[in-house]
Amino acid sequence: MFARLKEDIEAFRAHDPAATSTVSILLNSPGMRAIWAYRRQHWLWTHGHRLLARCLSTLSRHRFGVEIHPGATIGRRFIIDHGMGIVIGETCIIGDDCMVYQGVTLGGTGKQTGKRHPTLGDRVTVGVGAAVLGDITLGNDSKVGGGAVVVKDVPEGCTVVGIPGHITTRCGVRVHRGAAANDGRRRSYLPDPVEQTMDILSARIAQLEEEVAELRAQSPQPPTKLETSKTILRQSGSAAAPLADAVLSQTAQKPKAQANDADASKE
Repeated sequence: MFARLKEDIEAFRAHDPAATSTVSILLNSPGMRAIWAYRRQHWLWTHGHRLLARCLSTLSRHRFGVEIHPGATIGRRFIIDHGMGIVIGETCIIGDDCMVYQGVTLGGTGKQTGKRHPTLGDRVTVGVGAAVLGDITLGNDSKVGGGAVVVKDVPEGCTVVGIPGHITTRCGVRVHRGAAANDGRRRSYLPDPVEQTMDILSARIAQLEEEVAELRAQSPQPPTKLETSKTILRQSGSAAAPLADAVLSQTAQKPKAQANDADASKE
């Protein structure tokens, strides 16, 4: 027990520059105190005193602002930095040397029973306000950016950001979002309505371009406005159709007359 306490204190001193001494950590670090309250409650939970463990857990939530279910399994050297508003569910499993910041939720996605909370490997970091939901696994050395919502498994050594969470780096190498989608998983958990609308518009534009190309192939010279009007008058049976024929014939003769005048002037 005391060896575990010493490990936790050393971990806090290594990661928190404000932790100047052991006494300061024990008295002024709510994250450290919340972790040790959890460890005592977890011992009671695993030894059959579950009601007492739950009651003490409720008191710890009000005292430290951190809600850790006594049934959760948390490894060694776990760090809660700026502990406030943190929720860790009953079936959550956390490996060694992990760190979470304020506002983090390691929770479920519904009312299902059994394993319903995430599993974190070793050396996992979860940023401010992030939510890791459901029975998913975050691989060793993975990181979750602040404010991200993660609902899919994260491979080892990857960094996940955004809503929904998507991979930005893998083992220190930046990953294009489209490339991350080609690893057998969907790029996003929820559909993007803007992206869907743009896809529909792009498909419609391509269809219209094909139709225009077919019409141009069938009629290389598009009809003039006068020819179009003449066609409309004929189809409607209007008495003005002969007049349109006369105007059209005169219009066709004008270029010929202008060409003859030009030839005569040259001579």
